[in-house]
Amino acid sequence: MYYPKSQIKTNLYTNGEDFIMEQTKTPYRGYYWETSTGEYFSGQTPNDPYSVRLIKPVDVTTISPDTVSLAGETKEILGYLNAQNKDINQVKKVALPYFNPTQPTQEDYNIGEFRRYFCKKLNEIIYIEINKEQYELLKNRDPQILFQLYVPFYLPWSITGDEEQVATTNKNIVELNISRKKLPKFGDYLRFDYLKYYK
Repeated sequence: MYYPKSQIKTNLYTNGEDFIMEQTKTPYRGYYWETSTGEYFSGQTPNDPYSVRLIKPVDVTTISPDTVSLAGETKEILGYLNAQNKDINQVKKVALPYFNPTQPTQEDYNIGEFRRYFCKKLNEIIYIEINKEQYELLKNRDPQILFQLYVPFYLPWSITGDEEQVATTNKNIVELNISRKKLPKFGDYLRFDYLKYYK
């Protein structure tokens, strides 16, 4: 939809306390733009191809951050719970995804590849390499883990064979997933190490 420049404010920024995404009801942090009618959208301008509608959550009051021990995620949790009209005192504590990469077994080396599991935070370029158990919990939207803020995915990873071919194969897999799953700077997260676990 086209908006005249006089009817929009662009390149605005929120630190994650002002909006939630309308569809997912998860807090949004990043650039946004506003229309003269009081509508809000993610991205710097209306030209952003991945722009989504943002809404303001109802204010959360009289809630102590001490009631949730989630290392830096408290504000996002409160925003999400508030958007869902849930009382924090009625919600069980949930786990956060944490760095715990799967290590290849001897059987994996015999096969020549294995799966590496990851998750990406929805509103930030933050990746975490996780194990299969965490991946399954996130994938199945299990209430034991904070699935609302993370998207899980996995990569098939070559670990034996011709060294140059292994590096090329893994690089191609990474680049394909970056393109298909919209994973900005994922190569940076991996430090472009396409021979990790190779032997």
